[in-house]
Amino acid sequence: MNLSYSAEYEQFRAEVRRFLAEHWTPEDAAATVSDPSSVATLGGAVRTDSRATTFRLKAIERGYLYRHVPRRYGGSEQPPDPLKAAIIGEEFRQAKAPGEVVGQGPSMLVPTLLEHGTEAQKERFVRDTLLGKIRWCQGYSEPGAGSDLASLKTRAVLEGDHWVVSGQKIWTSNAQDSDWMFALVRTEPDKPKHDGISYLLIDMQTPGLDVRPLRQMTGDADFNEVFFDNVRVPAENLVGRRGQGWVVSRSTLKHERALIGGSHLTRRAFDGLVMLAQALDLRGQPAIKDPTIRSRLVELEARLLANEYQGYRLLTMSARGDEPGLAGMVMKLSSTTLGYDIAKLAMDVMGDRALLAPGEPSAPAMGMFGTAYMWSLGVLIAGGAANIQRNIIAERGLGLPRDARK
Repeated sequence: MNLSYSAEYEQFRAEVRRFLAEHWTPEDAAATVSDPSSVATLGGAVRTDSRATTFRLKAIERGYLYRHVPRRYGGSEQPPDPLKAAIIGEEFRQAKAPGEVVGQGPSMLVPTLLEHGTEAQKERFVRDTLLGKIRWCQGYSEPGAGSDLASLKTRAVLEGDHWVVSGQKIWTSNAQDSDWMFALVRTEPDKPKHDGISYLLIDMQTPGLDVRPLRQMTGDADFNEVFFDNVRVPAENLVGRRGQGWVVSRSTLKHERALIGGSHLTRRAFDGLVMLAQALDLRGQPAIKDPTIRSRLVELEARLLANEYQGYRLLTMSARGDEPGLAGMVMKLSSTTLGYDIAKLAMDVMGDRALLAPGEPSAPAMGMFGTAYMWSLGVLIAGGAANIQRNIIAERGLGLPRDARK
């Protein structure tokens, strides 16, 4: 495998670096860490202040951000080139410059609208979503419909020019801070469960919609229950055709799994773990000198390298125009399980100090690894539980039987 870039792409990298040097100063980068106007998303803190927005607009104009989005909707409309996209991501992260807004709106809904939405929906939502001006949450899971999502029961009945929605969603990330929700609802209850579902865009300020936070073991409440009591949604907010919501949702879920995975985030976590093991003592010596800790670190780094090479494989497939298929699912599974194991080793390195709450002066790494460990348990489920993912890979990729007992 040749992991180097050609001279053409290295020249492009140099152009990106010159742009960053001109438009994003070290002072700008330093402000990113503590900026109070950041908003919490699935991908972490994302700046949406005027300075970051101005920079993003310049980067879009240059063709560096939202390359897949047509200019008339706020993107830069560049020819597909996964290698250039990878270089842009690498250089923007290195400079701590604002990249594409990470979250369920830009990363999941926008590609879905570009594929299935009406012209009016694209004009209304895409541009402001890309810049973080409209925040979105996903209304999929229900108390009786998690991994078996097609069993959802939230109803939508067409009355004149409005859908009237009644039911409940659960585990809705960031619903308390969202402006809109993209949701799956049942519009044809008499049809087979996959065929009677529609995809709606719902204003979170609509009367009859109630958001109730679910307190997590981290102490935060990033997940919510959302109740719909005869919530009236304009019929024009239907994405795709009536009863074809399952087809539309598959586009969204594809982008969600790509959002949840990501080798650069896992690499950052591992590098932080190594620094933690160097800084903390374990039985009278730096933890990194303990043979058991060193062995586990080596195992994790080997898995991390394999994960990064899998990312290069996906990049190559994308550059050739191939669909990633199960390879993308393998990437998501390996990234999330690796993230959990990194956080678990950090907890073992910290010992009793892992019990200190974030913000405590004596908490190692400001308590971030303890929070990361608790989060990692949920991320294993997000976008499809790990065991469900393994079953799909085994059955569809390896040809194993659905039930080994049969």
